[in-house]
Amino acid sequence: MDDEFGAGYSRVLSSSLVLAGVGSRTADQALAAGVPPRQVWLAICDVQDVPADRRLGRDIKPSRN
Repeated sequence: MDDEFGAGYSRVLSSSLVLAGVGSRTADQALAAGVPPRQVWLAICDVQDVPADRRLGRDIKPSRN
């Protein structure tokens, strides 16, 4: 999250943004409840409109199948 949103804002998002995609929990709550990190990350991406080409991280490019 830090790579996409910066260290400070990513902490705010993880503790306060409620994500419908993980049971209407924050990222912190979802992770504590055992939701897989990738599922949490994709829920954040959906809400924050992170483009598909940045959802895998800076150094991993999506395949073009």
